[in-house]
Amino acid sequence: MAAHARRVRPGGLAAAGPAEKALRYALLLLVLALTVSPFLWQLSTSLKSLHEDVYSRTPTFLPEHPTLDNYAQVADAIPVWSYATNSLVVAAIVITGNVVGATMAGYALARLRFRGAKLLLGLFLATLVLPGEVTIVSQYVTVRSLGLADTLLGVALPGAIAMLNVLLMRTAFAAIPPEMDEAAVIDGATAWQRLRQIGLPNVRGMLSVITIFTFIGAWDDFLWPLIVLTDPDHYTLTVGLQYLNGTFTSNPRLIAAGTMISFVPIVVVFAALQRYFFRGVEEGAIKG
Repeated sequence: MAAHARRVRPGGLAAAGPAEKALRYALLLLVLALTVSPFLWQLSTSLKSLHEDVYSRTPTFLPEHPTLDNYAQVADAIPVWSYATNSLVVAAIVITGNVVGATMAGYALARLRFRGAKLLLGLFLATLVLPGEVTIVSQYVTVRSLGLADTLLGVALPGAIAMLNVLLMRTAFAAIPPEMDEAAVIDGATAWQRLRQIGLPNVRGMLSVITIFTFIGAWDDFLWPLIVLTDPDHYTLTVGLQYLNGTFTSNPRLIAAGTMISFVPIVVVFAALQRYFFRGVEEGAIKG
């Protein structure tokens, strides 16, 4: 019986056997195939020439004659770089608002004591219950009354501070040992000094998490920019890519190439912040 007993690690967890490891890797490979396969198929389609039939009953995964002409045709069909610049402007405004606003709000909720803090936290939590589609009409009326309709600022304003990001920053700040704040108060540090010298150095990982997900949300948003913007010169990239799908005809190669173009900035941002991102996810963004 002892021969069949599972080994126990020092932490009290049983070591996985060969069958369990095989099952884990099989599940990981299945999830990888489900998530990566559509991306690889889009990449393959974007590299196929016009002579290859993408609608055949048995389509080929690898392009027979790889070409980059589809990417050049996307730039000729729509002002893709202008649309990408508009998306970058919107993403920069949204990221700045979330990083600054969520940081200050999260720090105030986690480390400062003031009347009504629990009520305010409850209101933040209540806003997460409502889906975005419920408030989209009131958001548009507000943006239009401010004179920001058909502007990039009007696109970015509703997402400038996300309540979920405020709660994430509150959790990160709350994980900092209170003794650090108490020692700083004894030394005469103000709230701003404690935020800069104690709070921010310990939540860089969570800030990276917020930055990445905020950028992805702002960059990929389609419905709200479609509602707010009317001038094609102000279109973001996701809205502008709809011109690649004609009324009567469509070229899936161009659509796939446009999708790949819109995917590149996400890869760049994640690659630049991945070290802090995984630190924030795995360790709660708190130093030991």
